[in-house]
Amino acid sequence: MIPFSGALEQALLDEPENAKTYLEERKTTSALSKIITTGFKALGLQYFFTVGADEVRAWTIPRHTKAPQAAGKIHTDMERSFIKAEVYLYDDIVEHKTEAAVKAAGRYRMEGKNYEMQDGDIVNIKFNVTDAKKK
Repeated sequence: MIPFSGALEQALLDEPENAKTYLEERKTTSALSKIITTGFKALGLQYFFTVGADEVRAWTIPRHTKAPQAAGKIHTDMERSFIKAEVYLYDDIVEHKTEAAVKAAGRYRMEGKNYEMQDGDIVNIKFNVTDAKKK
């Protein structure tokens, strides 16, 4: 059970620009992130991320999902033609600041079809779609 105040959470949603001050003045915290985290764990879910030049996306998958099935959440062709997953952790990018620095630190790794996705993985999926109609 997670105690929370619906009135407090609504006030934070109504004025997000003032939320930090509102919480500091009342010497309290929001329970929303704890509710979400606990709910995800109870449902057996986790996130993985994909990163592009102009976009970061979070994808929700069940715990113990293998890399090809996670790729299938993005697009079914990616699951069918999965080659490998290039993986690093959120904590690695926070520590090293850039993908290049993560690679230089040896924290960037290649994973195959049997890799079990971990909560918070940042993934670049490599796949090769072939035209099934070619003869």
